[in-house]
Amino acid sequence: MSDKRIYQVSTLQALSLGYTRPVVKVGELLAHGHTGLGTFEGVNGEMIVLDGICYQAKEDGSTVVASANEGVPFASVAQTDDWIAFDIGKMESIDALKEWLTLKIEEGFGLNSMHIARVDGVFRKVSARSELAYKAHHVELKEMLSMTQKDFYFEHIDGTLVCVYYPDYMDGINASGWHLHFISGDRKKGGHVFDVDMETGRVMLSKISLIEIQMPDEPAFDTYALKGASSADIKAVEQGRT
Repeated sequence: MSDKRIYQVSTLQALSLGYTRPVVKVGELLAHGHTGLGTFEGVNGEMIVLDGICYQAKEDGSTVVASANEGVPFASVAQTDDWIAFDIGKMESIDALKEWLTLKIEEGFGLNSMHIARVDGVFRKVSARSELAYKAHHVELKEMLSMTQKDFYFEHIDGTLVCVYYPDYMDGINASGWHLHFISGDRKKGGHVFDVDMETGRVMLSKISLIEIQMPDEPAFDTYALKGASSADIKAVEQGRT
């Protein structure tokens, strides 16, 4: 069996409906993957996992190394060393970058598979967000972010995009399509990405054929009606329209 896999904590449906309690801790998460993204207990900032280190993007766009004891309600990390490398030219928008990445996985007959990518590049601009914690039960993510989300821009910066792709039929388990987080080259700035203007970069791409999902193991989780999660709200949160 291939050792290329994604380890996911909970589901996006649960996060969308407000299940933001810790399912695992950062230390446990890193034992399952070295590259990925997610968030922290109470949606306390955006998570970027790169080279086996977990970074926490604060509400002002600054980043710190997350404590191993920090709680994780939702994340996806990959365990793979089987990368295919591509050089990439100017990409003036996130849509152009997503289209380019999708074309590459389509060429490899991978649209029905999961993928992880890292894009090391030089950027004219990165539009991003992070947020403060909001600890409450059954408060939907869209409502939380309307109160806690902070938007910001990084200009003339080098750094890395961590990109996770889930196929359409897995929508709800995670966001279908590409989901991107950014961290700067000096590892001091980052967040959830809304848009990019990239001058040049190098892509490392890996196709994933195995997923392990760690669901919450407490009675409170069973009080959430996951089928009620709104696909429209999930897309709005992903794109920053809270």
